[in-house]
Amino acid sequence: MSRGFKDRLTYKATPIQVQVPASAANLGPGFDALALALELRDIYVAQILDEEGFDVDVTGEGADEVKKDGKHLVIKAMMAGFEFMGGKPRGIALRALNAIPHGRGLGSSAAAIVGGLSLARGLVLSGNNLMSDDDLIALATDMEGHPDNIAAAALGGATISWMEDRASVATGCASRFSVDPSVRALVFLPHTQLSTGKARRMLPETVPHKDAAINAGRAALLVHALSVRPELLFAATEDHLHQEYRREAMPRSVDLVRKLRGAGVAAMISGAGPSVLVLHSGTNAEHDDIVKSAGEHFTPMDLEVATTGATVANA
Repeated sequence: MSRGFKDRLTYKATPIQVQVPASAANLGPGFDALALALELRDIYVAQILDEEGFDVDVTGEGADEVKKDGKHLVIKAMMAGFEFMGGKPRGIALRALNAIPHGRGLGSSAAAIVGGLSLARGLVLSGNNLMSDDDLIALATDMEGHPDNIAAAALGGATISWMEDRASVATGCASRFSVDPSVRALVFLPHTQLSTGKARRMLPETVPHKDAAINAGRAALLVHALSVRPELLFAATEDHLHQEYRREAMPRSVDLVRKLRGAGVAAMISGAGPSVLVLHSGTNAEHDDIVKSAGEHFTPMDLEVATTGATVANA
């Protein structure tokens, strides 16, 4: 702790656990705005230490790919949260059990950031008074760079997110809405990864006005389809802004989206890809037909829509 720094926080002595859902962003036309929380959760347990330093252990997805020190994304988010609330603990012990695949467009980094901020808030007495949900989403957006996955990870359900200027600072904001209980999610997980940064660099600076207009209408329709009219999901998930521009980085994924949509299935790239997301409310037989059509390059995962976002409890 630096000389002259006064820690204004009172920390809890017992460990705190947080479970954070995966998320699929964009959902076709809702680029950087719409997202859906999925019931596949990373679990993080953290405790404040009296001694300085970080004790980090990671198991599960991506365990060999992440830092196990102060540069671990959950730790970085925790420290950002403590700083926002006015404190800085001497040390932190973190245990992470990762279930969300990395680099597949399922919000693993958003889960880590939201998880870290939620842990920080949960480890401080009166933490909810010092960091509101709006504060958490704004802080997490600053770290992630865009609010879509952040919103779904924090709030659960389906979310609409946007950037708003507040005191000349771009701030991430979000609102949640419920999903019709008949809507089911089917994710086709490829064997390859794709970084969000690389996927974003493939997008053009400008798009035709016609394409932007189509996406605006489809995005509005998608909110209605998800909440009360699932039979409109196929029309509502049509995209003209980002998926085809990224085809070179994930040709099999885009080809699968084309194939499924050609059969009338509401298929789309999940986030920046390369996973493919299908939203449906069909029978088991229809579900099985969709799975068979994907071929050997994808692993199918049936995931429920997560009705809650990050949940915090005593460990």
